[in-house]
Amino acid sequence: MTEINLLQPMHASTKRDYVQRVVEHDKAESAAVARQWGRDYWDGDRRYGYGGYRYDGRWRPLAQTLIDRYGIKPGMSVLDVGCGKGYLLYEFTQLVPDLTIAGIDVSEYGIANAKEDVRPQLRVGSAVELPYPDHSFDLVVSLGVLHNLPLEDVFRAVSEIERVGRGASKYLMVESFRNEREKANLLYWQLTCLSFHGPDTWAWIYDKCGYRGDHGFIFFE
Repeated sequence: MTEINLLQPMHASTKRDYVQRVVEHDKAESAAVARQWGRDYWDGDRRYGYGGYRYDGRWRPLAQTLIDRYGIKPGMSVLDVGCGKGYLLYEFTQLVPDLTIAGIDVSEYGIANAKEDVRPQLRVGSAVELPYPDHSFDLVVSLGVLHNLPLEDVFRAVSEIERVGRGASKYLMVESFRNEREKANLLYWQLTCLSFHGPDTWAWIYDKCGYRGDHGFIFFE
């Protein structure tokens, strides 16, 4: 199990005013709306989430990195757990011909407004009960999802991801912290987190679940 923080450069490229996130609006009300995973979260006011989550090509470099790292070739299969609007899966299909893809997300709005090219391969569902047979996919990714679950569901979701993947070709990313400043920034910024853990605790959870893939973090520096 290797830690590789593939998304930190993308995350760090955006400047954030952490304190303003807390004082400008009612944070509890914003979080309650965000956790409905509806239009407000994806395409509503910034206080509730993304403030407009639209395709802009930013996921293509990450898709290429994952393809190279895990040797994804035509005829293989990829699952995105927490796929949102399917942008990462779309990039996979553009970079690797004849690829089988699948995506699952708890958000009905996200799936309904997903990239048209991949929408038929996406479905609404939960990470804690993946509707796929054992060892179905050559690569399983889950980015920014597990920290939104209560701890008991984190264990279930990681076990499910391990179950449906083949071998060690899996990549999980969660929000985390290495020090008190990053923990404070995460608490200020987040709207949907339920599981707040440092890297060592996340690694312990993965180990207890028998997870054999790679993992990474986003840190709020």
